Amino acid sequence: MTASALTRPGERERLSSKIAGIDWRLVGLICVIAGSGIAMQYSIAGSSWQPWALNQLIRFGGMLAVMLGLALVHPRWWFRAAYPLYAVLMVLVLMIEFTPLGYTAGGAKNWLNLGFIRIQPAEFIKLGLVLALARWYHNQTAEEARWHWKLIVPAAMVGIPFILIAKQPDLGSAMVIGLTGAAVMFMAGLSWRIIATLAVAAVAIVPPFVMFGMHDYQRNRVLTFLSPESDPTGTGYNIIQSKIALGSGGFLGRGYGLGSQSQLEFLPERQTDFIFSTVAEEFGFVGSCFLLLCYAAVILISLRIASLAHSHFCRIGSAGMIAFFALFVLINGAMIMGLAPVVGVPMPLLSYGGSSMMTLMIGFGFILSTRVHRYAELPKSQGLF
Repeated sequence: MTASALTRPGERERLSSKIAGIDWRLVGLICVIAGSGIAMQYSIAGSSWQPWALNQLIRFGGMLAVMLGLALVHPRWWFRAAYPLYAVLMVLVLMIEFTPLGYTAGGAKNWLNLGFIRIQPAEFIKLGLVLALARWYHNQTAEEARWHWKLIVPAAMVGIPFILIAKQPDLGSAMVIGLTGAAVMFMAGLSWRIIATLAVAAVAIVPPFVMFGMHDYQRNRVLTFLSPESDPTGTGYNIIQSKIALGSGGFLGRGYGLGSQSQLEFLPERQTDFIFSTVAEEFGFVGSCFLLLCYAAVILISLRIASLAHSHFCRIGSAGMIAFFALFVLINGAMIMGLAPVVGVPMPLLSYGGSSMMTLMIGFGFILSTRVHRYAELPKSQGLF
């Protein structure tokens, strides 16, 4: 079907046309990854649906419906919601810091206790940030995106939540937010000289930040990453057990439900941060590579969707959404192999958890909306709505 046929008045408004425009390959891959996570949660609970697998299945079913519904939403509504959504999420982050509603869990004050529900705004701010940056860059010229005093605006959009969330302290979320913002600015056309300067500055600031800017337990995580065997029963325990699980799976794995590290509970956080170690133990090198290929296919298909969008807002937004998905995969993968400190970043769609899944599925809803409405044009607008 040609572009002209797809852009005739009313053509894309028909529900059947929109449903046909969804990239079902991407939907299928998302289901395979999430289904693998549910299967692993069932396995590590001793072949039981409780306490993780059933909850995750219900969550995924609900969010799959939400994702497909969002795929049918025209990009103009995402465009209008970008700045207000970012503002609301920033208010929630500030409420954690400056109101009694902030709730501490796992050593970090990064939850908002609303009484009837607890939410983690750091997860959702990634969505608001990507959409707000995409809308801002939609209104800028290529020269302004490359290097201009106006770049102080996107820098502030990224820097303020980064600082607030790092202060909670939630270094994992702060790292993803900072890198996602940097990725969006890079894809929007930021000058290579600025990128090189920032990279050098980041490398230079790491040692003093580790020594003087981190809490003691965070500093211990970094030192443990460098030498986990120095404290095998304390701070080095997690990563040592993860490496044992990775290695014991061999080429084909020990078999479904037969992973000793996870079944005997030697592996910590086996349903969340270290679930990929369980996959490697039970399904070996082959199973691990299969899941990594699924992740790679999701990333490549999403980037293809972004590249074909006519709207600059959709191009930048879709690329930004898949950027933080890819960062989750890279950081968690490096973490479980001992190539990065343990910072609490989940393996996307595979790990147990509601906030992370909701964020990712809404992000994929936007990517699919970009695919369905790939020929949509959005006007430049400096207004809030």
